Amino acid sequence: MQRIELSAPSTIEGLRAVERDPPRPRRGEVLVRVRASSLNFHDYLVATGVLPASAGRVPLSDGAGEVVELGEDAKHFRVGDRVIGTYFTDWNEGRPSASKLARMRGDQVDGFASDYVALPESDFTLAPQGYSHEQAATLPCAALTAWRALVVEAGIRPGDAVLVEGSGGVSIFALQFARLAGARVMALTSSEAKAEHFRRLGADAVINYREQPAWGAAVREWSGGGVQHVVEVIGGDLSQTLQAAAVGGSICLIGALSRQPIQFPALLAIKGNLRVISVTVGSREHQQEMVRAIDVNGPEPVLDRSFPITELRAAFEHQKLQAHFGKVSITL
Repeated sequence: MQRIELSAPSTIEGLRAVERDPPRPRRGEVLVRVRASSLNFHDYLVATGVLPASAGRVPLSDGAGEVVELGEDAKHFRVGDRVIGTYFTDWNEGRPSASKLARMRGDQVDGFASDYVALPESDFTLAPQGYSHEQAATLPCAALTAWRALVVEAGIRPGDAVLVEGSGGVSIFALQFARLAGARVMALTSSEAKAEHFRRLGADAVINYREQPAWGAAVREWSGGGVQHVVEVIGGDLSQTLQAAAVGGSICLIGALSRQPIQFPALLAIKGNLRVISVTVGSREHQQEMVRAIDVNGPEPVLDRSFPITELRAAFEHQKLQAHFGKVSITL
């Protein structure tokens, strides 16, 4: 089989394809033929060495494929089942802890840039019914992060107002899950082309933050006093974010795409009785709940562009441009 490995130090140019013997499933494991992955910002940080990984590490935290062989005592899947991997190898259920969050796929342990993987059954869940492998591979990181932020932690309710930022996978899934929950959504973006994409997906309003840098007041006016939930993926100075939030609202800190230190006026947060919730993807149990909801209600993942695994370097370069809308798909 073929797989992609990282160099040391990690660079996009150092990604290399190698030939390896296919693994065999051990007791309690399943052998999965990987068919697709998708790129996340975490994958980019690993591939470029910002998050150091050991030489020879297999990147990519997302993976989708089908079970082709069962190890001894493996009983939760059948050969032919379409499955998706989990982001954390040790967080099956319950609240997060240091030990549960210690190992992320494609970082501390090998990821899915490999034709075959043999892993414990608990490292997979069923994929949504009717999804292609490319669609299913968008879920384990970006979709689950949005699901946990809004549904598990923030407790979104019909009639709430939600603010999403940018056009990456987490923000788009947050918009889709919010709409399914009966919430109103405002999107922040930097271009009219992306604004039109958001409107087609059901955004109730869109603000171009380059044209309107002081957008907090506009969000507050649109929502009639502030949004109940902010899906914060940019980081840096959160002054506008706090101004956009309603009293008693929640701000879900997902990431820091700006690569700037997160800072905010504490008095504004205290006065607004705001909840600041930090979210790192979710558990296997959360993923199973999300898949059940998708099986009933959708939505369809938004795919930007697809690259074969042999062009993984080009895929990362495309991601680096930040011109994509939705997920960058990788096929094996």
